[in-house]
Amino acid sequence: MASAHDFTFTTIDNKPLDMKSFAGRPVLLVNVASFCGFTPQYKDLQKLHETHGPNGLVVLGVPSNDFGAQEPKTEPEIAAFCEKNYGVTFPLTSKQKVVGLDAHGLYQWISNEAGEAAAPKWNFHKYLFDKGGKLVGSWPSKVGPLSPEITGAVQMALAG
Repeated sequence: MASAHDFTFTTIDNKPLDMKSFAGRPVLLVNVASFCGFTPQYKDLQKLHETHGPNGLVVLGVPSNDFGAQEPKTEPEIAAFCEKNYGVTFPLTSKQKVVGLDAHGLYQWISNEAGEAAAPKWNFHKYLFDKGGKLVGSWPSKVGPLSPEITGAVQMALAG
């Protein structure tokens, strides 16, 4: 596997989501959960989507129950929660494992590419892929979506 574009997900409403469809656009991949102390970051992820989406940024949320069982709900419940509480309009995948041997292939690839230390340690870990699908940034949960580190990296990725 050469890039993030080599992977596929299923959307939260059960449609195929081929990462190749994002070729030419940077992607901020975030494993999300509805019952986490970091859940309010949905608001800033939505703001990032609204601000930089028109310029090409894709914010992609990946619901996961891997950390503290903080995403126990079904896909329809997760989608409704995100829309009602945070006005989320960026794409969400179906619920995924993001750590361990049965993690989604993209998360396994990230760990192989960047080392085991790059695997998410908690909900709302963020990864930035450039327009070619190359991993160009990784931030732990405590670094907010609108932090200068992330917005700066997003602007660089958009610039090409």
